[in-house]
Amino acid sequence: MRPETAIVEIHSQYKVYTEFYGNPEAKRTIILVNGSLSTTASFAQTVKYLQPHFNVVLFDEPYAGQSKAHNDNTRFIGKETEADILLHLIEHFRVDYLMSFSWGSVSALLALAQCPARIKKAVITSFSPILNEPMMDYLSRGLDYLSAIDRDNVGHLVNNTIGKYLPSLYQRFNHKHCSNLDDHEYLQMHYHVRQVLNMDSRCYVDCLANVDIPLLFVNGERDEYTSAEDARHFAKHARDCQFAVIDNAGHFVDVETKAAWLQTQQALLSFLKAPVGKGLARPQQAADYQAVAV
Repeated sequence: MRPETAIVEIHSQYKVYTEFYGNPEAKRTIILVNGSLSTTASFAQTVKYLQPHFNVVLFDEPYAGQSKAHNDNTRFIGKETEADILLHLIEHFRVDYLMSFSWGSVSALLALAQCPARIKKAVITSFSPILNEPMMDYLSRGLDYLSAIDRDNVGHLVNNTIGKYLPSLYQRFNHKHCSNLDDHEYLQMHYHVRQVLNMDSRCYVDCLANVDIPLLFVNGERDEYTSAEDARHFAKHARDCQFAVIDNAGHFVDVETKAAWLQTQQALLSFLKAPVGKGLARPQQAADYQAVAV
């Protein structure tokens, strides 16, 4: 089903390309937040299992994808601004649920910390509050390649690290995408990486302390960069959180294999469709599910 597309103007400053996958039977709407270097195309597999149940909203940040032609892109955009854009889109599309992927979760948590009244639940995928050794190595090398606008090595870095479990077809697409961006996109990502590295980890804790809705954290069992074990540190600070671990999946949890796609689908739908306060409709007695862009 083709989406309705529109350019949404925000504060007379940014113009954001959006896609709305409507479902006449749906009573709820979910917005998906991209990871770094990603565009709406990165959620193609995710839309397939969400759109039969919800209206789905996708968008490109002002500097990326089909938004960048509508913005001058002469100034870097911080995560706080991205959070403000997200809050505006939540109101514009009357969104009920939120799902973020990887580094898109920084702006998502900043937005959720402001307690938008419309949002009832949120899913945070492939993210953790800890910059562990593999992630620090990935970010350090990424800074060098991004600052030098070394397109080829950016593409190889993604595929050799967080994307190493992707099927070869996806890896080829990933490399083509990551090595053919505009100069400002690499420099924008360089700015974001530096911003994340300079953030006190307390930022995530403070965000979670303010979030008053149920959260589901989803991580791949094989993801060493945002590991399921590291993600569990969120439990110390979130009021209402649950965890799902996707079997044999790396960072790109619902893209790498059909089995992981099915398990991610089950985890998200069980969480989102359960009445608030009822928790996950677990298919097994254990407390977690053991079950694929940047």
